[in-house]
Amino acid sequence: MKYMLMMFGDADTMMHVRTAEWVAEMIEFMHGFNAETAHSGELIEARGLADPGKAKTVSLIDGKAEISDGPFADGRHSLAGFWVLNVADEARAIELASRVVVWAEHVELREVPEGPPVR
Repeated sequence: MKYMLMMFGDADTMMHVRTAEWVAEMIEFMHGFNAETAHSGELIEARGLADPGKAKTVSLIDGKAEISDGPFADGRHSLAGFWVLNVADEARAIELASRVVVWAEHVELREVPEGPPVR
């Protein structure tokens, strides 16, 4: 089963709120987590995203695309990074998410189906 594990927040806020030691430990954890899940064959993709202040939001307004600077969600609710994991079952996905949430206030876990929903 494939799952996307999403981490929310923004680096700018993190750098002001957390100590340099905490940030270094979090980065070390992320490297280890990525290595572990790659070694087990569970990691498909992992990416951190640019600071949300560099985002562009494209909205459909009166049938036209309108572009605005900044993220769709506020900074602490913006997607900061993600993993796509291929795990045995939902329990394993939750186990991995439970390890990541220590370094974020919230993570979200969603199944990635192989195709569109079947009616």
